[in-house]
Amino acid sequence: MDAFYASAEQASKPSLRGKAVVVGGIGPRGVVATASYEARVFGVHSAMPIGQARRLAPNAAYLVPRFRLYREVSEQVMGLLRELSPLVEPLSLDEAFVDLEAGEAAWDAASARLVGARLRDEIKAVTGLTGSVGLAASKMLAKIASEEAKPDGLVLIVPGTERAMLGPMSVRTLPGVGPATGDHLRRAGITTVEEIAEAGEDELVRLLGKSHGVSLYAMALAHDDRPVVAERDAKSVSVEDTYDVDIHDRVRVRTEVQRLAERCVQRLRGAERSGRTVVLKVRRYDFSTLTRSETLRGPTDDPAVVREAAARLLESVDTTGGVRLLGVGVTGLADYTQEDLFAQAQAEADAHASEGEHEGEAEGAGGAGDEGQAAAGEVVEAADRRWVAGHDVRHEQFGHGWVQGSGLGRVTVRFETPYSEPGRVRTFRTDDPALVPGEPLPLVEGGAGRFAAREPDAGSGVV
Repeated sequence: MDAFYASAEQASKPSLRGKAVVVGGIGPRGVVATASYEARVFGVHSAMPIGQARRLAPNAAYLVPRFRLYREVSEQVMGLLRELSPLVEPLSLDEAFVDLEAGEAAWDAASARLVGARLRDEIKAVTGLTGSVGLAASKMLAKIASEEAKPDGLVLIVPGTERAMLGPMSVRTLPGVGPATGDHLRRAGITTVEEIAEAGEDELVRLLGKSHGVSLYAMALAHDDRPVVAERDAKSVSVEDTYDVDIHDRVRVRTEVQRLAERCVQRLRGAERSGRTVVLKVRRYDFSTLTRSETLRGPTDDPAVVREAAARLLESVDTTGGVRLLGVGVTGLADYTQEDLFAQAQAEADAHASEGEHEGEAEGAGGAGDEGQAAAGEVVEAADRRWVAGHDVRHEQFGHGWVQGSGLGRVTVRFETPYSEPGRVRTFRTDDPALVPGEPLPLVEGGAGRFAAREPDAGSGVV
């Protein structure tokens, strides 16, 4: 998908179409998740600190991600891919490999190109967004082709032309060649894929070590026999928050851990899984990161069990000096639960309570404001914390809208839908009873059709 999060926001918000949009954390420690192509003109790119992005593109719209919307669109796209083949390997919400041979959807270059073109049309019709398709005989080449096709394009690498196509490309084009490896190769006089092939396997092994050298040489020769693997099962479920200002208050840290445990269980249940090991992650003021884990007697998806385990793990961590990041995760996933774990959690909770270990702990493990947490010691009304930039709201008089900004007891909302003209902006008190948080609307009104049936045939290739 092309600039997926930002494109979804533009499709959802008519007033932002054709304008620079940056999606990511909006606090001082936030980073860019995705920038629209209009924002990339100014040099904004993913993983850039949000402060730097604001300096480069001060007039862009800065929005907090709406992952519920992105997951819904992703499921629509993955559904289209699974109509092509049973072998679909998602890499992320917006990217996947599809083995066309397994689905008998293509048998030569012409039929593969036709499948790719129809897929792009279907994605546009169903989601309202654009995707770029790369077609080739291997995963590595299909990935490179899809990057060459961006935005909103299709590139097919005809078998037999791979070496000629790869030759003049930068070494950074190949998977696994990051800045450090690229600089190391550059110092050895190797800057293109063709020069990697010319250097030979022995020289690459000498420069990069056996494993990396051998694999890089094979890729330079366009060799990649990795299969498309469906059902890439998740090994863990986790959530974490980075705070704009270090948290020094131990009671606040405990409360945040409880809230994260609740969110983690919600995600675990959403995946219809359970887990046996609870993991706590703490990044302190000096950037040192500590992890603690506890393995239960069996897998669970009970929030009480996970909360209690996370609380016990926190007791072993020194948070003196401040905490910049907290995370709670569950590993050892299974598709069933151990029924007696609730009794275990209750007994352990009672034991801890009798020892006075939780005296003074703030009550509650959730509440409003999962994004944009207040600084430690800062007094912010709960009403203010509900209004997150870019998120959906509803007003009993004006209908559906989204938050443009909030502060000082006021929230500014633009009232529009994906199917309307750009809407009007209005400002309200943050405690206005007529204004409530809303749910994302579908990007396409009504829906769209699916692929027609195809005649099966022997095929090959990967999209």
